[in-house]
Amino acid sequence: MKPIFILNGPNLNRLGKREPHIYGTTTLAEVEAICREAAGDRALRFHQTNAEHQLIDWVHEAIDDGAGILINPAGLTFRSIPLLDALKMFPGPIVEFHISNIHRREELYHHSLMSRAATAVIAGLGARGYAHGVRALIDLIEQP
Repeated sequence: MKPIFILNGPNLNRLGKREPHIYGTTTLAEVEAICREAAGDRALRFHQTNAEHQLIDWVHEAIDDGAGILINPAGLTFRSIPLLDALKMFPGPIVEFHISNIHRREELYHHSLMSRAATAVIAGLGARGYAHGVRALIDLIEQP
C-alpha cells in the first residue's frame, strides 16, 4: 500500500510559538501525532521544510511512490508556481490544508495558487483539522 505524503511548508516548524492567536499552540510534533492517529495503519511520510525546492522534491517522490498528498504549503501557497506545477503532475488526490481560514485574513492570503491542483481544500479548523484532512484523503484514495 502506497503511503500518504503530508507536506508542510515554511515556518510550520514554529507551530506552537508562532502567532498562537492565529495558529494555536499545537506543535508540529503534535500535528504529526494527530496525523498518524488519524491514518491508523496506513503508512505516512510526514515532512516539513522552509525550502521551496525541498517541498517540490517531496512532491516528486509522491508522484512515484504516494497514494495521496495532504499539503500545507504555508506562504508558498500564494507565490510558488514551481510547487503548483509539481502538484499538477501528481495523479492521485491532493488535499490543500490551512490551519487558519485564509479567506478571513488579509487580502494577500485570499488567493491560493495551489487550489488549482487540489482535489479539496480545508481551511480554518486549526491544527486538529489535519486529522480531518487525513481522513478525507483516505476516503478519496479508497473511493475515487
